[in-house]
Amino acid sequence: MIKYIDLFAGVGGIRLGVSQALSNNGIESKCVLSSEINEKACETYQLNFGEYPSGDVKLIDVIEPFDLLLGGFPCQPFSYAGKRKGFGDTRGTLFFEIERLLEKYRPKAFLLENVRGLYTHDEGRTFDTIMDKLHNLGYGTYDLLQNSSNFGVPQNRVRLYIVGILGATPEMQLATDLGASDSHKYKRNSLVLSLFDEKPRCRVNDVLEPEVDEKYFCSAKFQQMLREAVGDDLSTLHGYRLIDYRGGQSLHSWELGMKGKCSEAEIRFMNALIQNRRKPIFGTEQDGKKLTLEQIKSFYSDSDIKEVVASLIAKRYLQEKDGKYNPVCGNMSFEVFKFLDPDSISVTLTSSDANRLGVIQHNRARHITPRECARLQGFPENFKPHPSDSCAYKQFGNSVTVPVIEAVFDEFIKRNRESLNW
Repeated sequence: MIKYIDLFAGVGGIRLGVSQALSNNGIESKCVLSSEINEKACETYQLNFGEYPSGDVKLIDVIEPFDLLLGGFPCQPFSYAGKRKGFGDTRGTLFFEIERLLEKYRPKAFLLENVRGLYTHDEGRTFDTIMDKLHNLGYGTYDLLQNSSNFGVPQNRVRLYIVGILGATPEMQLATDLGASDSHKYKRNSLVLSLFDEKPRCRVNDVLEPEVDEKYFCSAKFQQMLREAVGDDLSTLHGYRLIDYRGGQSLHSWELGMKGKCSEAEIRFMNALIQNRRKPIFGTEQDGKKLTLEQIKSFYSDSDIKEVVASLIAKRYLQEKDGKYNPVCGNMSFEVFKFLDPDSISVTLTSSDANRLGVIQHNRARHITPRECARLQGFPENFKPHPSDSCAYKQFGNSVTVPVIEAVFDEFIKRNRESLNW
C-alpha cells in the first residue's frame, strides 16, 4: 500500500492521475493527507473524494508516514523572496513547505507540477534554487515539459513536471515535447499524421455537449453584432479571437460596432492601424506603438483621414495624446474572447477566462460549459464540478490535465520500480 499526500490539491486532478497510474501497475494506494487553502476548491474536492482538505500547508506539521508527495505548487513568491534574501533561500515561498515536509518525512518519491515559465522565472534562478534544494535533500530528479494535446486531450497546454526519487536518479524515456504551438499548426499536423496513423487525433468537437442549457448561449444583442459583422454563417468564426490590439484571424470592437457602428472607411482605418503599428520601423513594442498622423499616412492614404480619425475618437475606438494615436482596447467587454475551432484544439484554459471561451453550435454562439472544461482537462465523466458555474470555470482553468499526470507517473513507476521498491 503506497501512502501519499496531496499538497496544493485544487480539485484533485493530480491525485486522480497518480492514483490511476498506481492502479494501472497493480499498486494499491491511499491518500493520507490533502491540503488546499481555497474553500470553493475544497468543496469540489469533498464532493468527489469524500474528504475536505486540510487548510494552509504552513500549519500542517504532523502527518502519518507516507511514501509519495504530490504538489502543484505556485512559484510567484520567489521573486519577492529573492529580493529580500537572495536566491539560495526558499523561506517565505510555498516551495519551502514542500522542502520542509520532504526533509522531515523523507518519502521515497515526489511528483511536482508547475507552469513552463518556472524554467525562466527570474532568469532561471528560481528553478536552479528548487533543484539545488531537492538535490541537497538527497533526491535525484527528472524534469520535462509536456503538451496536453499529445495525450488525447484537445487543449494546447504546456506544463512542467518534476519527478524525484530519494537516493536514486529517475530513469524516463518520456522527454520534453512541446507539441503544436497553436490550433492552426495542430490542425495541419493532424492532416499529415492521419495519413500514417489510424488513431484519430482528439479535437474540440469530441468534447462538446450536443445540447446545452440556454444560459450558455451568448446574448441576442451579441449574436446580432456577430451576424452583422460576418454574415449569417457564424461557422466562419471558428478559430477567431475577439481582440482589439491584434490583427490576423481576429474580430474587433469596431467591426462589431460595440461603441457605435463604424463606416467601411473607419473599419479599414482601424484594421490598417492594428496591422501596421507593430512593424519594426515604428518601434519594438509587443502590441504596437502610438503613431503620428504622418506615420499613419504611410499606410492609409485616403483623403478623408482627418474626418475618419475625428469620428473614431468621438466613438472612443481611437485616442490621441501628444499628437500620437492608438486604439482604445476594451477586450473584457467581449462576451467571448476566442471561438474554438471544433476541428482543432483549444487554447490553454485559465482560471480567469475559461468562462469566455466560445464555440459556434447550431449556427449560434455560446460559451463552453463547465463539463466541457472538465473534458478539456481530461477529467472523467463521473467527476462532479462545483455547483456554481463561476467556481467550476475557475477551478478547471487552474487545474492539471489528468491524462498527462497519469502518463508521466505511469512511466515513472514502470521504469523505476526497482529504485522505488514498490
